[in-house]
Amino acid sequence: MRSFPTHPDQLSIEWLSSALGRRISDFSVEYLGEGAGLLAWVMRIPLVSSDEGPPSVMAKFPSPSPENRAVASGFDMYQREVGFYRDVAPHVSIRAPRCLHADIEPVSGDFVLLLEDIGHLRIGDQVEGCSLEEARAVLRALAGLHASSWQAQGLPKLVSQNNEKQIQGMIGGFEAGWPVVSSRFEDVIPASARGVGERMPGAVARLLETMCVEPICLSHADVRLDNIFFDDAASGDLEVALVDWQSICTSAPEQDVAYFLTQSVPRDVLAKDDLLAYYHAELTGHGVDYDLVTCRERFRVSALYLLCYAVTIAGTLDLRNERGTQLGRTLLGNSLAALDELDAFELL
Repeated sequence: MRSFPTHPDQLSIEWLSSALGRRISDFSVEYLGEGAGLLAWVMRIPLVSSDEGPPSVMAKFPSPSPENRAVASGFDMYQREVGFYRDVAPHVSIRAPRCLHADIEPVSGDFVLLLEDIGHLRIGDQVEGCSLEEARAVLRALAGLHASSWQAQGLPKLVSQNNEKQIQGMIGGFEAGWPVVSSRFEDVIPASARGVGERMPGAVARLLETMCVEPICLSHADVRLDNIFFDDAASGDLEVALVDWQSICTSAPEQDVAYFLTQSVPRDVLAKDDLLAYYHAELTGHGVDYDLVTCRERFRVSALYLLCYAVTIAGTLDLRNERGTQLGRTLLGNSLAALDELDAFELL
């Protein structure tokens, strides 16, 4: 019998006190704005307690939407995130919300997470983009994550990004999304991308196979500005924290880097510095033996594969929402412009 809540209405003073190891005398639930936690349900829990512990925590539950939960279940996303906080986070170098409690029922996927509330930090915005300083901060964090998980040594067995569910999911998402984005965002599609709609589905498996040969590392697999918090109060260099670890896998280190640089960072910021070389220098500075030529080759392959993400998202967004339209145009336009500059379509 399940012994933990899977809905905010099931929270209680007794359960929170037991889960947090603190005497909680009262609590409330603050539901976040639309779009917060698409594939799961995230909310803030202000706490009343006589101790000096944190005044609030974040709670995460399965999505109340059957359709969204079906997507998360299809890719074992709830199991992946709970597994990250339980088994992986203590062994890698990355700032993430501290896990205060985790429970999951493996078969159904029912789960609950109580996490550190990092709402005092500044969250990124994929539509607005980021500065050069912010981009470098994210790349420093990724270099630390990837170096500490190089070849996935010392970590629990993780699913590879190159798996049949992922391949079929990306093919299906691209095939459904490309006709939509070709119509709605025609103005951001360069001439070099002609024929991509016909050629990409047949290339997904090959691209993933190339990406997932050694060396590999832990990949967050959803490194975009909406999942990144910036700590402006950190002493020294700007620091970041990553949230939403539902997609973790093993893959090329360039998967995270390419997703971030080609879909979240504005083109004018990319023009200011060779940010891939910056990342590579940070990675090798951690003692990883890895040549820049290989890094650039795998970055190009990863960036092309990740066009599937942009097309799937932009092709399925609710365009009645103004930000949804802006987000779709931004990530798709950024991705296609980067691929055009990289001459990556020739890989198809």
